[in-house]
Amino acid sequence: MDLEFKLQVFEGPLDLLLHLIDKNKINIYDIPIVTITDQYMEYVKQMDKQDLNIVSEFLVMAATLLDIKAKMLLPKEKNNEDEEQGDPRVELVAKLLEYKKYKYMSYELKDRQIDACKYMYKKPTIPDEVKKYETPVDLDKLLNGITLKKLNDIFKEVMKRQSDKIDPIRSKFGKIEKEEVSIEEKMDFVMEYMVEHKRCSFKNLLKSQCSKIQIIVTFLAVLELMKTGKVNIMQEHIFDDIIIDAVA
Repeated sequence: MDLEFKLQVFEGPLDLLLHLIDKNKINIYDIPIVTITDQYMEYVKQMDKQDLNIVSEFLVMAATLLDIKAKMLLPKEKNNEDEEQGDPRVELVAKLLEYKKYKYMSYELKDRQIDACKYMYKKPTIPDEVKKYETPVDLDKLLNGITLKKLNDIFKEVMKRQSDKIDPIRSKFGKIEKEEVSIEEKMDFVMEYMVEHKRCSFKNLLKSQCSKIQIIVTFLAVLELMKTGKVNIMQEHIFDDIIIDAVA
């Protein structure tokens, strides 16, 4: 059988096999491997002058077809469990079906691309004077039938909607702000206080502090000054007031 093919029509060996299957109107799940192999080999014989990189792909498929053809012609063997070996065409059929699926998907995308080229877009070309035009409002017509009572009712309804938006509980919360207190600033404050008083009680020192965080930082500042030897601390008895002395 003399067959003539054009290489550029086929994108690979699977494309050629699908062409032969469609041309011979063959069921892809029951490929007559002998017939397809013979026709495929006729095509490969005409590729002697083609690019070797392209020919090699078709030669690999030719070897696969010849291997399947040999297995189909040999008597079927049985394994130890007396079960016949599987159909050697199964793997080839799976590859053909997968290739066919993606091939037709590419056709669908190509059609959508062609259809998309038919859409035309035009930017708005509205004159500036038309954009700036505003429809005149007839106040008499707009306020027709409006009375002071209706206006009052509308005002009350709007105010009620605003009051309904306010959370009765969260609206009473105050604003929580973080008080920034620096221990270095408190150390300077304590030293200035000690320069003036030389000796003082810790209780009197804390009287000038206005918040809990300031009291804590002042206490830490006194400990830091004691650590550096700038002040001395003394307490005669437990629970007595702490006396702070400045180091000369």
